[in-house]
Amino acid sequence: MSRNDRLLVKNAKQVVLICNNGEKYLTKQSMNNLCVIEDGSVVIGSDGLIKAVGSAEAIRAQYSESSFDRVIDATDMCVLPGLVDAHTHPVWAGDRVHEFAMKLAGATYMDVHRAGGGIHFTVEHTRAAAPSDLLASLRSRLMRLQRAGTTLVECKSGYGLELQTEIKMLEVIEEARCSLPINISSTYCGAHAVPKGKTAAEATEDILLVQLPRLKELMSAGKLRVDNIDVFCEQGVFDLDSTRSILEAGKEMGLNINFHGDELHPMNSAQLGAELGALAVSHLEEVTDEGIVAMAKAKTAAVLLPTTAYILRLPQPRARDMLDAGVIVALGSDFNPNAYCCSMPIVMHLACVNMRMSMSEALAAATINAAFALGRSHTHGSLEVNKHGDLLILNATRWEHLIYQLGGHQETIRYVIIKGSVVYDNDRVMDL
Repeated sequence: MSRNDRLLVKNAKQVVLICNNGEKYLTKQSMNNLCVIEDGSVVIGSDGLIKAVGSAEAIRAQYSESSFDRVIDATDMCVLPGLVDAHTHPVWAGDRVHEFAMKLAGATYMDVHRAGGGIHFTVEHTRAAAPSDLLASLRSRLMRLQRAGTTLVECKSGYGLELQTEIKMLEVIEEARCSLPINISSTYCGAHAVPKGKTAAEATEDILLVQLPRLKELMSAGKLRVDNIDVFCEQGVFDLDSTRSILEAGKEMGLNINFHGDELHPMNSAQLGAELGALAVSHLEEVTDEGIVAMAKAKTAAVLLPTTAYILRLPQPRARDMLDAGVIVALGSDFNPNAYCCSMPIVMHLACVNMRMSMSEALAAATINAAFALGRSHTHGSLEVNKHGDLLILNATRWEHLIYQLGGHQETIRYVIIKGSVVYDNDRVMDL
């Protein structure tokens, strides 16, 4: 006897596939020509993968004899791929709400950093925190991201800056990966800052000779899964040479290169990323024209973080220049104690208003391109057959409402679905 398919979502006003020819990313004009089916349906099989997506009429005919564990009638609703958040720092103790007032009064990021705040404040509290407490707060934050439509999220370590706490953070991320439905891409970010009492050279040596070898042991033993390596390449933090040596060592271990670059000063990080075959470089507020050309040629994704530029009053990343040059532009929330935003719909809205992206470009950047930046666009980021059945159902007749309604996702998102299972059912929207 054949097993039931897991889910049928039928009669949606719009089904936004993003793309439908197996594209791994979208650039230039293709980001404004998203694949949308009017009056469509989606079938997700018992394995959680998409079996069919097409017109409601065609799916009805093809599956007339089939049975499903669950059927959702999406009449007058929209279906989109689950959102992908390509850059977060969600494991930490000790919030920095007190620093927000300092920044509003004119203190820069590095002013706060030098005053003992910023990353060092969070490091102190995270080092002291019990793993169970870090896991409880991480689970709560990931559930919050999920309610805002994120179904695949990159999660960084980086508030330990020494072996024990970095491993503790990665183990907490691993525990969350195993116990929550949300998809996680795990990033080792031991080079997030130079720890107090060490020089940058000493910190680099500790990462290369102590932290990475232990990480390799744990990965080889199957005790830890880590996907990416990250470094904060910045003046007063890790310079270009240190960054190169750490990233190359991570690449030799099989980690994808995905790092912070050209945020506060032009460091030629974009060119370094292109040269090393990085999957992605994040921030890029201060990227040069040469860096943009290099990233476009190398197919290194630019993960832009409009929340950070907004909160720190930095120059906006040059999204339009990157898009016009053919760079693969992705988006992330940069969720962390400095930029406390869990909502990719708000990130997309800011990308449109402050970085002058179109709504279609922003959605492509928060789905297929963000998945590409994490090496996952073959399984995530669009609604295509054999990809993961991760999707959102909106209580709206046009998908653009997810971006247009600033902060409105709490009422707009009706269901969040991961691998064909409803992980969030927001029944209160039916009262609107």
